[in-house]
Formats: sequence, C-alpha cells, structure tokens
Amino acid sequence: MELGGRILWAFLSGPGRRGGTRGWPFSSWQPHLPLAGSLNATELVSHWTAIFEKRGIPEAQASSEYIVAHVLGAKTFQNLRPVLCTKPLTSRQLQRVQELNSLRLQRMPVQYILGEWDFQGLCLKMAPPVFIPRPETEELVEWVLEEVARSPCVVGAQGGPLILEVGCGSGAIALSLLSQLPQSRVIAVDKGEAAICLTQENAQRLQLLDRIRIVPLDVTLEGSWAHLLSWGPVDLVVSNPPYIFHQDMEQLAPEIRRSIFLEVDPRHPELVGSWLQSRPDLSLDLVAVRRDFCGRPRFLHIRRSGPQRGCPADAWAGPLPARVPG
Repeated sequence: MELGGRILWAFLSGPGRRGGTRGWPFSSWQPHLPLAGSLNATELVSHWTAIFEKRGIPEAQASSEYIVAHVLGAKTFQNLRPVLCTKPLTSRQLQRVQELNSLRLQRMPVQYILGEWDFQGLCLKMAPPVFIPRPETEELVEWVLEEVARSPCVVGAQGGPLILEVGCGSGAIALSLLSQLPQSRVIAVDKGEAAICLTQENAQRLQLLDRIRIVPLDVTLEGSWAHLLSWGPVDLVVSNPPYIFHQDMEQLAPEIRRSIFLEVDPRHPELVGSWLQSRPDLSLDLVAVRRDFCGRPRFLHIRRSGPQRGCPADAWAGPLPARVPG
C-alpha cells in the first residue's frame, strides 16, 4: 500500500509545493473568517460550500457538512441536534472550521482531515499515506460475508474461517470481517510500515487484537510467503490493493490458497481470467465476477480447483507476533 500512498501524496500535494500541515500546504489566499456569533451551523455550511464550489473542490457541500459536523462533535451533519444547527458558533469553533476547511481547499481528503472514517459500521482511524477505503470496498466485504454464510467449505476447524488479507492498509476489510464473523481469525499483511501501524492501532481501538496477526510483508519478494505457511492453510484470501496484477498472484503459494476475493480495476477481470487459464499449474479458477453499484466489473472470486483442506487445530496456538522473524 505504501507505493500507492506515496503516489497519492505526490498527486494531491502537487509539484514543487512546500510547507503546510501533513504535507498539504496552505494557500496564500484565506477566505474571510465570519465573526463569532454571526453564523450558525447551517449558514456556515452554505458559506463554505460556496467557497469550495468557487475553488472547484469536489463534493463541496458534503465536505463542508462533514467538517462542520466534526467540529460540533457529530459524525454527520444530519446527526446534529437541531439546536446546534441554529445556534451561532463560538469564535474557537469558527477558527477550527477555518483551519480544517483550509486543508480541504488544498485537496486533502476529508477522511484525512477528520482523522477517522466509518466503514461497515466501524469507526477507523485514517492517516496519510495509507489509502482510504473506497465505498465500493464495503461491497467486497458483503460478498465475502455472503459466501461464508452460504458455503460451509470456507469454515475452518476453529468454527470460523482463517482469512488472509493482502495489503491491509487501514485494516478496514480485515477488521470488518472479524467484527461480523465472531469465530474468524485474520492474518493481515502489508509492506508499508504506516499501514501496519494503522491496522494495529485500529485493531486495538476495536478490541480485536486477539484474533488478528498483523505482519509486515512484501508479497512480491521471492520466498516471502514462507513466513505464513507455518500457520496452516487459510480458508479465504481477500485483497483490495491499489495495484494488482499477475506479479502478486503468481507468488501465491498453493498451500495457503482456497478462496480469493479481489477488488480490481474494471479492465482487469478479462486479463486475470486469461492469465489463470494459461496457468493450470496454479489450480485456480475464476468462478465469478461481480459489478459494483456503478455497473462496472469490480470484484473477482477465484477458487482453488484442487482438494479442500481444513485448518490444523493448533495453527493459531501461541502468542501473536507483530513482526516476521528473520
């Protein structure tokens, strides 16, 4: 996830820019700050929406609503108590809105500005350079949950599936699955230190550390998968990387493959299907392609075509290491 995060960072920061907060520089132009007692929350949203629209900021009203609501202690503007919508803001609140909206003017994503975001009902910490999960990714989680409920073959010996997430990022997918599958366990890997730390923090916040192993691992390196084999065959592999192509898939060891769910670029399903057909030695079949809510082929279900094996009863015994030895 680290490479994608750096690319996003560079893109949002723009060439040759310096300074700012968290890598996002402040513009020399600062919009007029309303006087304390002059605007309530509803009026302030309209004020900043107009500024965002004038500056070409995407989702101008939603951005303004989220930031104002955050300053007033609510998740969304719709969740604000009616009295807060009509009560004038204090000078301190106005200043805080000004600071956060100045970051939005520099195209910092709202999720980074707020420092958290909801995913599948979980409140997750968000921080650059780790990628922010897309709304479509919640559909990927729903599909995995449907498959687990429908197919007993994905349930391991411990009463729930052992899931491997490749490229855990903020931990959104792994922690969502853990929270909705009480008997499941997850091995979450990522090559980015920032992603490993963020997943660790989110798991701790949600009190799910006892059922997840968080492993710093670059799956594209030769032999990297050997570190995972001692934990036994996994029941599911799920991934939502910012990049996915045959280089990663080619190194998936057959011993830890069974059912793989991927979120991909809409141009990739045909390429992945052709590649799997050219590699019968991998014993993997593309069994389904699902479209996202925009109608684009976004999700793949790849299943191992060989015999299915359960997870050894002692595969999860012992402490949960935070680092791969050696």
